[in-house]
Amino acid sequence: MLMKTENEEAIMKRDKHNPLSHLLLAVNNELSAGTEKGDPTEKRLKVHLEEQELWSKFDVLTNEMIVTKNGRRMFPVFKVSVSGLDPSAMYSLLVDFVQVDQHRWKYVNGEWVPGGKPEPPAPNSVYIHPESPNFGAHWMKDAVNFSKVKLTNKTNGAGMIMLNSLHKYEPRLHIVKVGSKEEHKTITTHSFPQTRFIAVTAYQNEEVRL
Repeated sequence: MLMKTENEEAIMKRDKHNPLSHLLLAVNNELSAGTEKGDPTEKRLKVHLEEQELWSKFDVLTNEMIVTKNGRRMFPVFKVSVSGLDPSAMYSLLVDFVQVDQHRWKYVNGEWVPGGKPEPPAPNSVYIHPESPNFGAHWMKDAVNFSKVKLTNKTNGAGMIMLNSLHKYEPRLHIVKVGSKEEHKTITTHSFPQTRFIAVTAYQNEEVRL
């Protein structure tokens, strides 16, 4: 008999009224059990970060993203191109934001330095692309744009991601294959180190300010 893990039970209990909970559970399963290989057609799956040169310019400076009570959109925008999906299968694309270290950061004398212990990660920092679920052919047709993601430092509302200010984050893309409830599984998870940023309520480095 298959037994649910403690994390699975917690997610199901917390999100039992959330119609998207099965997608979050799929991501949780993937993180705890390892990436699913998927169907043979998906073994050639590739994800390419768009505007890498722009991301890299900000990364050199240590990128900063504004978080506000009402939510602020990201710049640069997180945008990817996907290939190798099954054109006729259905997928949902999700982005979550993970704290990448055990520091709270501060800006001192023109540079970012560790400034204390981190706060606990904000709950449910997951954004599901509004065109999900959709056919593989749809996702591969054009670059997938997450321009509607909004970052906030307050309890997150619809379409907003709650982050802790002065903490460093990395966005991750999850591709979830959608079938019956029992068949939801994360095919792959992708992250790009150059997209890391520190959440701030106001820009600290003037070179990052637009």
